[in-house]
Amino acid sequence: MVAGYVVRHRSGELARRAAALQSRLDHCDICPRRCGANRLAGETGGCGIGARAVVATACDHHGEEPALSGTRGSGTIFFASCNLRCVYCQNHQISQHWQPRPDLDTSALAEQMLRLQEMGCHNINLVTPSHVVPQIVAALEIAVPLGLEIPLVYNSSGYDAVDTLQLLDGIIDVYLPDLRYAADAPARKYSDAPDYVPLARAAIREMYRQVGNLVTDAEGVAVRGLIVRHLVLPRGLSGSEATFRFLAEELSPEVTVSVMSQYGPGHHAADYAEIARTLTGAEYEQVVALLERFGLENGWCQEISAAEHYLPDFAAESHPFERG
Repeated sequence: MVAGYVVRHRSGELARRAAALQSRLDHCDICPRRCGANRLAGETGGCGIGARAVVATACDHHGEEPALSGTRGSGTIFFASCNLRCVYCQNHQISQHWQPRPDLDTSALAEQMLRLQEMGCHNINLVTPSHVVPQIVAALEIAVPLGLEIPLVYNSSGYDAVDTLQLLDGIIDVYLPDLRYAADAPARKYSDAPDYVPLARAAIREMYRQVGNLVTDAEGVAVRGLIVRHLVLPRGLSGSEATFRFLAEELSPEVTVSVMSQYGPGHHAADYAEIARTLTGAEYEQVVALLERFGLENGWCQEISAAEHYLPDFAAESHPFERG
């Protein structure tokens, strides 16, 4: 199966989409914050990123879902900053408090993509891309003639603007959004996003419309489709029952779901008594049982001990997921 962005490049559509996205940076409305910053003139707006993307690290990641990591790893590009401000963010070193790093022009970003492909990675996994979509599409326009052809994964918090996603139709092969809340109050309190639930659900509907259910190759590696991640929070604050009902009834019981137990009380979570601990086994078992109740049989569930193994260190000089 040929990656969608390769087909769009051949038709000239990729260049048209890149231009349309670039034009929106002078009054930025790329993500749901719609801050209106003139990023082309050096303003940074809510995300703190200007006209060029900032990459925190790019590496082969073997700890993603099996259909993404495969045997050779997922080629992850971790972008600095995020349009959410989660008090428990495990990536806060790069999402909220990143050390100064050089921004990348589109040619340099294209080179990162090509390097990961040359390493043998199964895909290019764009982590926290919601605020740098124009830069990504512009880099693809450069990378495709140089040989980039592996699937493109859009790995986001789910806090995405539908009109931006529509410009990615036929470009993104695999969508990997979070769906982390089912009520406005926790979304406001823990992520500064009181409109998260309706916007994330609308975004995921659009993603599903574009790519449908997960399709894998002969090796079981994803080539197209939607995988929805659901991070389980303590005390039922992630609203798992309502989230699974939404997925089963408004998308399909066949949608692929990745249930994650890796929550840990990092960053500022210790300031909130109700989330200042890891999950209990009973809490997690209740969530896993809901999958069967709603007929959601496709996907993966992490082991309850996952919080001990998935904490990255982006200050490390080597791979952020390698332990010394």
